[in-house]
Amino acid sequence: MRDQALFDKIDLHLIRVLHTVLTERSVSKAAVRLGMHQPAVSAALRRLRGLAGDPLLVRSGAGMQPTDAALRMVGPAGVILRSAEALFSDARGFDPRTDTRTFRIAASDYLDPLFLPRLMARIKAEAPLCAVEVLPLSGDAHYHAHLEQGEVDVVIGNWPQPPEDLHMARLFGDEVVCLVAAGHPAARRGWTAEEWLAAEHIAPTPTHPGARGVIDAHLDSLGLARRIAARCAHFSLIPDMVASSLLVLTTGRQFCERFTERLPLAVLPCPVPFPRLMYYQLWHARSHHSAAALWLRESVKTVAASLRNK
Repeated sequence: MRDQALFDKIDLHLIRVLHTVLTERSVSKAAVRLGMHQPAVSAALRRLRGLAGDPLLVRSGAGMQPTDAALRMVGPAGVILRSAEALFSDARGFDPRTDTRTFRIAASDYLDPLFLPRLMARIKAEAPLCAVEVLPLSGDAHYHAHLEQGEVDVVIGNWPQPPEDLHMARLFGDEVVCLVAAGHPAARRGWTAEEWLAAEHIAPTPTHPGARGVIDAHLDSLGLARRIAARCAHFSLIPDMVASSLLVLTTGRQFCERFTERLPLAVLPCPVPFPRLMYYQLWHARSHHSAAALWLRESVKTVAASLRNK
């Protein structure tokens, strides 16, 4: 098939089906996300397989896996969709009262637990027709790629040193403290740095393979290492785990103090000195001048400011 003839058979809807099927790795899940009937998605997938000359998705155990060719198509398909979404809307400017775009925010839940609920409430109050997807900073994907491919508008979290190849704005800083059960021995008698290092620590699962969190990166710089006895990918569940064990969580005071009213917990000074935790929002150059992205980043900044020292 000549390239022009192939191009004429491809429309934006087909690319959206391609991207959704490959990211969901399931025809049924893609149908739900697209708001389509499953047979229609299956028919579109057959067309895509014919155009690509590749099965794209193959059975693997109880699920489906993209082929190598399909994996190479995910990134470009995402770029096309995001570019199409912004093609005319940014040219018109952004009116939050009438715009119907989708905002995609990747954030760690190390943040103040009130942050994301308040951000969602603000966006839906001021941009009621815009959809919002809040995505995790998960261990199986790297936020650089999501930003570069336009799959995420902004990433919110804390880093020892923010990446220099992305745009960045600081949101707030926080003191590093320790969260322990109210009955933990250290809550009664305090502890030395050596006792703290030897305690049973719980830490978040790394945001991507090989990543070092801010706590352990700083300890590395001091030539120290703590004993991590448990890891959990769901940071907001860790305080409940700490409350019923001897585990120690070391993180920002603002996060910890949200839980002390409902759980038997104590917030203790950390016996090893740490610099303040700094929280940032990051974005790619591709969206730096987008009117909608500027509005979203300003919303993030405003909500973060409202939570400081509360």
